[in-house]
Amino acid sequence: MDIQKFQESMYSLIVETSTNLPKDVRRAVKSAKQRENAGTRSALSLDTITNNITMADDNVSPICQDTGLPTFKIKTPVGVNQLEIKKAIRNAIILATKGGKLRPNAVDSLSGENSGDNLGEGLPVMKFDQWEKDYIDVRLILKGGGCENKNIQYSLPMELEGLGKAGRDLDGIRKCVLHSVYQAQGQGCSAGFIGVGIGGDRSSGYDLAKAQLFRSNEDVNPNEDLRKLEEYIMETANELGIGTMGFGGETTLLGCKIGVMHRIPASFFVSVAYNCWAFRRLGVKVNPETGEINEWLYQEGDKIDFALEAEKASKEEVAAAVESDVEAPREITLQAPITEEQIRELKVGDVVHISGRMYTGRDAIHKHLSENAAPIDLDGQIIYHCGPVMLKDEEGKWHVKAAGPTTSIREEPYQGDIMKRFGIRAVIGKGGMGPKTLEALNQHGGVYLNAIGGAAQYYADCIKSVEGVNFTEFGIPEAMWHLNVEGFTAVVTMDSHGNSLHKDVQQSSLEKLTQFKEPVFK
Repeated sequence: MDIQKFQESMYSLIVETSTNLPKDVRRAVKSAKQRENAGTRSALSLDTITNNITMADDNVSPICQDTGLPTFKIKTPVGVNQLEIKKAIRNAIILATKGGKLRPNAVDSLSGENSGDNLGEGLPVMKFDQWEKDYIDVRLILKGGGCENKNIQYSLPMELEGLGKAGRDLDGIRKCVLHSVYQAQGQGCSAGFIGVGIGGDRSSGYDLAKAQLFRSNEDVNPNEDLRKLEEYIMETANELGIGTMGFGGETTLLGCKIGVMHRIPASFFVSVAYNCWAFRRLGVKVNPETGEINEWLYQEGDKIDFALEAEKASKEEVAAAVESDVEAPREITLQAPITEEQIRELKVGDVVHISGRMYTGRDAIHKHLSENAAPIDLDGQIIYHCGPVMLKDEEGKWHVKAAGPTTSIREEPYQGDIMKRFGIRAVIGKGGMGPKTLEALNQHGGVYLNAIGGAAQYYADCIKSVEGVNFTEFGIPEAMWHLNVEGFTAVVTMDSHGNSLHKDVQQSSLEKLTQFKEPVFK
């Protein structure tokens, strides 16, 4: 095989997977957009999502800044040198990272050091199988940390919140899958997709669940029981009202695929792999002699052009938005730095448009600030939970290639204390935060703003310049970037008066979940 050509093919697969959402996923997003009520926060989110998809196409840049942990599933004919394939993929990963198509995500688990090129012990993940067909089948999924952290595994029998006892039968499995959607809320960038693995042990169960994410979202399960269960979950999960970004709404789940394997008598695991709306999964068929791509996978049917869809919006749709009985949210413009008086005026549901300075801060920054002084004056400032994709030009100037929000709940142990200590007035992230932060917002006069998860191109376009950076030793994603922004849009979901949209949606979805407690499958 021409290994150089194969490496080029793998580079193309990586770039396309990071920047070009597959057609089956685009169709699922379009269906969600059509179902959503005009004028709602979920409708605003879906508009932002579809704009972001178009921008990623146009810019050939990452759909989401968290390009995850690249996972390859590879099938080779007997006799193909898998060692050469591994080397070529690793080289392609390095090139894609250097070119800003992947964010450097490989972190040493003991030292915390980022390798800078997405390579490390066990990374990228490559799973090989041999088969008797005459081509190489390579499939890649880029699954970000926000949705990866909402994976969940159940050991039956057990008690489930809102659903009661789940036994070792199809109905117990049903309850586990429903609960997995409920527990994710908006933290996994809903509306999302799930892969479910029934049986196996703890590790093989998760492998089976993730393998389901490599199925087309539009295929039909050959197992009749599982087909019925998939259909039931798709209908029922969307009645929970969690909605896009957890803002409430008509669509919470975009896809559900379930697989089954044998188990030992003592164990009964139901494993669920959750994936965000930015479902970056593609594949190719490669000629084992030339190394060239013969065919792209998951690209059957028409590609949804969201820019064209927006231009075709009918007068009836516009009228529906105007005449909707949903009260339009207040829209407020803020210039950073922000005063406490301005913050106290904000209420849950307000849409804010921010201009001025903000500073990124993720896990490493929050831990550092909890123990040390800040490198700059943060009084009245905004912290953005974001790990951007950054590139430096020949003149040494940094440019933002992708910059959507990361999941905020990880910072719950630190956030409230840091805001009060340094005078921070606003935090931007996704998925909301917990009671400790909510109490601090009330005491200190702060606000939590929910940006649209996965919309990395949309928000990168709002960033007009990079004015500085601290703590590059923590790695590009974990550094504190000083950003000048214009028209950065987010929704107030936790205010300074003790109100939390996330808490309200979780409570209402739990009440709806309890309606599905009674057995459905015998």
